[in-house]
Amino acid sequence: MSDTPIRLLLADDHPVVRAGLRAVLETEDGIEVVAEAATAEAAITRAAEGDIDVVLMDLQFGKGMNGAEATAAITTRSGAPRVLIVTTYGTDADTLPAIEAGATGYLLKDAPPEELAAAVRTAAVGRTTLAPSVADRLMNRLRTPGTVLTRRESEVLALVAEGLSNQGIGDRLHLTEGTVKSHLARIYAKLGVDSRTAAVAAATELGLIRR
Repeated sequence: MSDTPIRLLLADDHPVVRAGLRAVLETEDGIEVVAEAATAEAAITRAAEGDIDVVLMDLQFGKGMNGAEATAAITTRSGAPRVLIVTTYGTDADTLPAIEAGATGYLLKDAPPEELAAAVRTAAVGRTTLAPSVADRLMNRLRTPGTVLTRRESEVLALVAEGLSNQGIGDRLHLTEGTVKSHLARIYAKLGVDSRTAAVAAATELGLIRR
């Protein structure tokens, strides 16, 4: 095994979280935290400097870009570091965009320290680590593809959960009201429900949207 440490960038908008990750990971042999970023944009810039092996990326940064968008920007570059998502969010609406964006792994912040360190080492060599709950949900999606919502359907339903009307959803997503109604009809059919409230409840229970 190489004596060169795995060089990490911690990207999270909460200083306490970054400090906690640093405290856990700096006790591990062969792992070195070399930089931190408080915004997704800063993470992209820092990751491009060429001295990072793995980025630990949160998904939500408040204002500005989110973690999935930053992951896509980082991983499309030649010689890019691996991105390991470390977040509190484990719904399909969160995991799928991040994985599609090129994340090598996906962990939840309640993961034990040894699991986090193992995931960093796994990501550094290009292998995937998924939180058990995320892996289970992805397997269930493969077994029951009829209940899979498209990204647009997930966006529509998330706005339904926020209480927006069809017109409000259309305005937010730049869709016609008729298109929103068509998305809702497909959502109802997939989830086996006949109302907005039932759709939100079913999707929340299945982990398709975050409440």
